[in-house]
Amino acid sequence: MDASKIPSEHFVQSQHVMGEMAHHARQAMTERAWWQNLILAVMAGAFITVGALFSLLLSAGVDAPGPSALLLGLGFSTGFFFVILSQAVLFTEVNVLVPARILDMTTHRFCLRLGIFWSLAIVGNLLGALGLGILIHIAHPFDGQTLVELQHLSDKKMAFREGGGVLDWLRVVLSGMLANWLVGMAAFFALMGRTIIGKYIPVLLAVTLFVAANFQHSPANAGYFALIMPTGTGPGWQPAFLWNLLPAALGNIIGATLFVAVPFHYAFGSPSR
Repeated sequence: MDASKIPSEHFVQSQHVMGEMAHHARQAMTERAWWQNLILAVMAGAFITVGALFSLLLSAGVDAPGPSALLLGLGFSTGFFFVILSQAVLFTEVNVLVPARILDMTTHRFCLRLGIFWSLAIVGNLLGALGLGILIHIAHPFDGQTLVELQHLSDKKMAFREGGGVLDWLRVVLSGMLANWLVGMAAFFALMGRTIIGKYIPVLLAVTLFVAANFQHSPANAGYFALIMPTGTGPGWQPAFLWNLLPAALGNIIGATLFVAVPFHYAFGSPSR
C-alpha cells in the first residue's frame, strides 16, 4: 500500500511518550532562563488553585458522594488542563519529566539544572497558589455553603494528623505516591493526544479518580489550603506543611519516578540509544 495513502495515527504511541517527556524537560532547562521557568511555575500554581476553586463551586451543596466526587474532579481537572495547554511548570508533572530526562541521559551524569528546575517548580507553584488564594479572598469572599465544602476538604487533607505517629506520616507519603502515579499518567496520556479533546478526556478521568480517592497531590492541596487560610478557619500553615504538603510532595516525587518514569523507560527503551 502506498505510504502516502496510509492515514496518520490519531495519537502518539506509548513507546514514544517518554522520549517526548525527556525532550520537553531538556528544552525547559536549556532553552528557558530560570526566571522564565519560575514565572511558568507561578502560573501553574495559580491554575491549580483556580481549579480547586472551580471544584468547590461545582460540588458545594451536593450531598451524594458519587456526584460530589465527580463534580470535584471535573472542576479540578480544569486547572490541570490549563497547565497542560499553556505548558506551565507544575511540580507533579515535573516529577515525571525530570526522571525521564535523567534516565535518558547517556552519560548518566547528574545535572545541576535538573535540581534547579525541580525547585523552581515547587516554589513557584506555592507562590502562585498563595497569591491567588489571597486575591480571591479579598475580591470574592466565600458564601456559607462553599466555605462548608472547603472546610470539609481541608479536614480530609489533614485527617492523617489525628494519629500523630510516624506511620500516619508515611501514609501521607504513600497516598502522595498514588496521587502522582495518576497525575503522571494524566500527563502521559495528554502527551499522546493530538487534539484538545483527545488530551482532555484522559486528564478528566485520571484527575477525577485521584480527587475522588483523596490521594494527596501536593500542589492541589496547596491550592485548597491557600483558599481556606485567609478565612481564618484553616489548619494553619505549619501543620499543613508538616502533615500534608511535605510528605505528599515526597510521595509525589517517589510515585512519579517509580510508577511512571522508570517502568515506561525500561519497558520501551531509551530513545537516546
